[in-house]
Amino acid sequence: MKTVMIRQPGYMPNLNFFKKIQSCDVFVYLDNVQFSKDSFDNRNRIKTQNGVEWITVPLQRPVFGKKLNQVSITYDSDWIKAHSNLIFENYESAPYFSSYWYEIEKIINKKFTLLIDLNYHLINYFLKILKISTQTVKSSDFLISKTKTERLVEICSQLNATCYISGVGGKNYIDESLFKKSNIKLMYENFSHPKYNQLYGDFIKNMSIIDLLLNEGPNSSKILSE
Repeated sequence: MKTVMIRQPGYMPNLNFFKKIQSCDVFVYLDNVQFSKDSFDNRNRIKTQNGVEWITVPLQRPVFGKKLNQVSITYDSDWIKAHSNLIFENYESAPYFSSYWYEIEKIINKKFTLLIDLNYHLINYFLKILKISTQTVKSSDFLISKTKTERLVEICSQLNATCYISGVGGKNYIDESLFKKSNIKLMYENFSHPKYNQLYGDFIKNMSIIDLLLNEGPNSSKILSE
């Protein structure tokens, strides 16, 4: 069985994103769909002394109607310094802060023009640290004009997939009959968020992957696998 998962490449994604990649044979970065405001394409959450805080990459306007791989970053404000300071202040005491943060900071400091390039570089770094070697491709590499479920089915067909694994939210919009007609098995993931050592009190799930890495270091890969 050849399994495929498809998902937008966001900014410093959470654990579930990397579990998706780890759990399939081929992972497709859905990079040529319309940019979605207030999504995780350009932002994520970290845990701080004062609770959950958002870290958001500001974008050049207008973004309406643009595809994710067309959206540009703006540097009118020093958001890099703001993100770096916030992460430093709240994770400096984490056991593995110095092991990873400065490499992550180097990537952010490259000042990429496109959001997608920043996201890809960060994701590739995290994949290396997490020892995930799944094959990855971009949806923009496929000549597909279809949308919604038809797009998913066509991508799977071109990859010779026998099974597509969707997030549970897919139940609300996927036309399951199209997968059945194409003889592609459709499954929905059942992700159970692991608990790990965190700073600042009670455990909070769905933080950026950096929360896991800076707190658990080399153990992060094992936690994700289990």
